Amino acid sequence: MTSKAQSAPHRIVIVGGGAAGLELATSLGNTLGRKGQADITLIDKARTHVWKPKLHEIAAGSMDVARHELNYLAQAHWHHFHYRLGEMNGLDRSRKLVHVAPFVDEDGVAVTSQQSFPYDTLVVAVGSRSNDFGTPGVEQHALKLETLADAERFHRRMLDACMRADSQTTPLQPSQLQVAVIGAGATGVELVAQLHRTTREVVAYGLDRIDPERDIKLHLIEAADRILPALSPRISKGATDLLNGLGIAVHTSARVSAVGGDSVQLADGKLIPAELVVWAAGIKAPQFLQNIDGLETNRINQLVVHQTLQTTLDENIFAMGDCSACPWPEKNGFVPPRAQAAHQQASHLRKQIRRRLAGQPLVPYHYRDFGSLVSLGDYSAVGSLMGGLMEGSLFIDGLIARLMYTSLYKMHELALHGITKVAMETLTRAITRRTEAHVKLH
Repeated sequence: MTSKAQSAPHRIVIVGGGAAGLELATSLGNTLGRKGQADITLIDKARTHVWKPKLHEIAAGSMDVARHELNYLAQAHWHHFHYRLGEMNGLDRSRKLVHVAPFVDEDGVAVTSQQSFPYDTLVVAVGSRSNDFGTPGVEQHALKLETLADAERFHRRMLDACMRADSQTTPLQPSQLQVAVIGAGATGVELVAQLHRTTREVVAYGLDRIDPERDIKLHLIEAADRILPALSPRISKGATDLLNGLGIAVHTSARVSAVGGDSVQLADGKLIPAELVVWAAGIKAPQFLQNIDGLETNRINQLVVHQTLQTTLDENIFAMGDCSACPWPEKNGFVPPRAQAAHQQASHLRKQIRRRLAGQPLVPYHYRDFGSLVSLGDYSAVGSLMGGLMEGSLFIDGLIARLMYTSLYKMHELALHGITKVAMETLTRAITRRTEAHVKLH
């Protein structure tokens, strides 16, 4: 019995198939899983993966999700790990069990029952959600871009709004064809830039009664005194100048007090009419982490971890990505919730789990800030490079910034597929894009 127990593969359970979780499951599967040294299980409540920073493109209709969506079950088969459908709803640290809630499909039919999965090493990578700070009306009237379903829902409603306006014989109501995006971080800024182009392309396909310049109005609302407040003032100014040039209404120092069915109310009493409202302000980790068998969390539900990415109260449990509060000693703070951080942590943890299996001490993770980039659709991109690696940073915009922004997504694809498949798919997308509509029309 002892020899069998010692030879049993190490059980690694990864909860969350976002950028960090899926990259880690794929790399561990390609190494430890393929060699039979570990049994790797990825748990996610969705059936497919889309890189979260791409959700605004899906919402605007500028990206065909079918060409970028990845099926978890197929990825698991190709890369030597297991995929299990469901959402984590509990943890038993004493018995080393992850509890997963029953999964019910859109028709209300049960697909899986309550399940529990044993682990030797647990990695929590469940990402983040929007934080509405309890603002009245957000849950009832605002859309969020947290999942693929959210992005597709917004896109359908945007198309329906254009169709409705084109078909009606009465004048447009004050809120019609007005979109308010609350939160001018990267997601909000990128979304309004994409919408400016795609709404005009939709209208150009025969919606002759709509004049985009006259009828379509986009609002970007930010409580801080400038957009992109987490980035440098120079990046903020570059983005502001471009959005103003497009005619997008940028509202700064504008705190939202309530969201209604056809308007957004600001704290100063001003009403901004809007048929569609998107909440893109603030983040928090999923609520269930606050009650996850006594693990330490912060005020936005993130699991507090050491620099090894191990949770402070259990060395067998790791957390990475947006759901973790990881120290950043060089800045006397915490690692920011960025895609580059998730990618770095997945790469770091792959090596550390191998050290853990070999009985070697773990190496602390150090965040390397390569700068920040914001895409403004086909119009431009702005950002800074090499922040944190040299004194100061290099401001870039235009074509170079757009190419660097694209490279971030390519790094994610390379981690999942390898260079041969990525090169072939990139070429295929470039060819087919020339023969298709540049905006999704359904």
